[in-house]
Amino acid sequence: MKVLHLISGGDTGGAKTHVFALLSALVNKIDVKMVCFSKGVFYDELSRMPVDSELIEQKGRTDMSVLERLIEIIDEGFDIVHCHGARANFIAVALKKRGVKIPFITTVHSDYLLDFDGFYKKLIYTSLNIYSLKKFDYYIAVSSNFKEMLISRNFRPNSVFTVYNGMDYSEKMEYCSKEEFASRIGIEYDPETTYVGIIGRHDFVKGHDVFLKAAKAVSARIDNVKFIIAGDGEGRAELVKLCESLGISEKVIFAGFIKDIYSFINFIDINTLTSRCESFPYVLMEGARLKKPTVSSRVGGIPDLIVDGECGFLFEKENHNDLADKLIKLIEDKNLANNMGENLYNRATGNFSNEKLALSHVEIYNAVISDYYSDKKYDVCLSGYYGFKNCGDDALLHAIINDLKQEKPDIRINVFSMKPKNTKKNYGVDSSFRFNYFSIVKKLKQTKLLINGGGSLIQDATSSKSLWYYLNVIKLAKKLGCKVYIYANGIGPVKDKNLKFASEATNLADFITLRENSSLSEIERMGISKDKVMVTADPAISLSGSPDKVIETILEKTGLDRKKNIIGVSVRDWMKNDVHFFEKLGGYLDELANDGYEILFIPMKTPDDEKASLKVMSHMKNKAYMTPSGLDYSETIGVISKTYIMIGMRLHTLIFSVASLVPVVGIVYDPKITGFLEYANIDKSVNAENFDVELLKRFTQEIIENYTDVKTAVENNSKTLSEKAKTSAKICIKLLNGEEI
Repeated sequence: MKVLHLISGGDTGGAKTHVFALLSALVNKIDVKMVCFSKGVFYDELSRMPVDSELIEQKGRTDMSVLERLIEIIDEGFDIVHCHGARANFIAVALKKRGVKIPFITTVHSDYLLDFDGFYKKLIYTSLNIYSLKKFDYYIAVSSNFKEMLISRNFRPNSVFTVYNGMDYSEKMEYCSKEEFASRIGIEYDPETTYVGIIGRHDFVKGHDVFLKAAKAVSARIDNVKFIIAGDGEGRAELVKLCESLGISEKVIFAGFIKDIYSFINFIDINTLTSRCESFPYVLMEGARLKKPTVSSRVGGIPDLIVDGECGFLFEKENHNDLADKLIKLIEDKNLANNMGENLYNRATGNFSNEKLALSHVEIYNAVISDYYSDKKYDVCLSGYYGFKNCGDDALLHAIINDLKQEKPDIRINVFSMKPKNTKKNYGVDSSFRFNYFSIVKKLKQTKLLINGGGSLIQDATSSKSLWYYLNVIKLAKKLGCKVYIYANGIGPVKDKNLKFASEATNLADFITLRENSSLSEIERMGISKDKVMVTADPAISLSGSPDKVIETILEKTGLDRKKNIIGVSVRDWMKNDVHFFEKLGGYLDELANDGYEILFIPMKTPDDEKASLKVMSHMKNKAYMTPSGLDYSETIGVISKTYIMIGMRLHTLIFSVASLVPVVGIVYDPKITGFLEYANIDKSVNAENFDVELLKRFTQEIIENYTDVKTAVENNSKTLSEKAKTSAKICIKLLNGEEI
């Protein structure tokens, strides 16, 4: 493989470090050439590297005479053109207009809307760069946050890849002593003083004003501390004025431009970054090499490197008080500071090396070439109940996508959704409107395999309309030459009037996996051969919840007493519910509240389940609580994991509970609930239609009295189901590859 890289040649900072780190490892894996368009330090240093490089100097940004030489180079057999920065992007678009027909990729190193300061530069150069970016075939974002940014700005998700900056940690670091560096910046080194440092150009986006406001707050509480600002820029004069107005001029040293960054990092005791916007900054990894405890704003891809509270502290951007508090913690607790510095070093060297950076690029290049020349732009299209703000189905979609990407990281996915824009943003995949027939036809023509997604899609208990929708999509897919895979579905019930059509369409599937044994009886009723059917498990069983810190904040908002055990409740207003369902359930929950439990309602679908929860609460004398509206599936799982027992009516409430190792009592309103409970070896359920509250009491009491044994059984069942759930994705990849199942 031969890849031609283009860059202006005047690059400094993170972009320069990124490109050099990439090339140093990439040159040993593929044929690579770098072309620069201006002289400078970048090209001088590049010339000393074992990389084929060439300077094709432009007379100005609009000088397109360089195109002739570039076309000659590309004609030498290059497979991909890979650009870095606005100037290279603009030249690349000119190459495409000249008829160069190979894939063009650009790496997005920063938020391109913030790259140029000043009215005229923004007006001209930013506009040109936006125009150029839209013409590219593929994009590499240097953090997951930047990928989300591009998708939110209507770049096609399947064209955007993610990498993380890497460094060669074996490269020798050269730096002077602390005493010598102190002398260079005009101060005397004092080992009793804590030096807090920040490095970066003096632009508003870097948040130096936040740093200085925090410096004032820290200085008011700690005497022996000084703040070192390295770097330069047009904003320096304003920062000096801000120091004066805050009365901290004696505490702040402006060190100016520092060529040898490791001398600066070696000198400081705490490394900080206060940016309002970032990608994945090298200064944090450079600090990690010297094991410096670090406090950074929570922006861009930084949380991917710094796990808050474990290998550094994160604060919300512009919150100088939070920054100050975390700096004080590190200053006052040297052991904590040392441990965080050590942990950051281990995380950086273990996960963000130049070798991993290069390997990621080779994988991306292979995926790009495969996609660019293929008439099938999607490996799979997903059809399901997506985009309806249903927590369970949202979780299913996330689980299926995660499992597929685990088996095939470069898999190309399109989802038929009610809210395509939201699906693109939330899941990072292409999406199209599920009720646009012409769009569905177009996407299916471009795909290899249709997945009839998880859930109960082939059933008419809800309505015949939804059944016919999914079956017709299956028939259309086969007609257009797609393979069809029914993925971990719950099948049935199907009424006799719909059975023939359901049988015909379902039988078109190349393979079928089911989420529980009870669906097998409906498969037999349809006359479908068991040779192409396997029982696995619901994909959502393998999902995990949000971090504890996030969940504790959610629970705190509800107002419940965290010292008490929580009984979780999830209900829906089903048309066949017992006429006294809400009253009976509310009465029993009152009894549990009297016994010292906190009652927490966890709606799965808003606003429907919130209304149903309020109906139950209206029959309670004791105070009950409800989770905030709009929780996503991971937050919902996290909340459920904190409950003692879950009384659940929605299927995915029960699935999330088993996944979180929480004992459950099911409320059955649909055969799918019974099917899951039986498959999960759970024998405690009550019927919603003839609601036996005494039976509910008995089952709940049995769990309380035998809690350890019940919880162990749930844990064993959860592990078994999780392993089975992964099988569905493995089968999908075999179907794509034409392998025998």
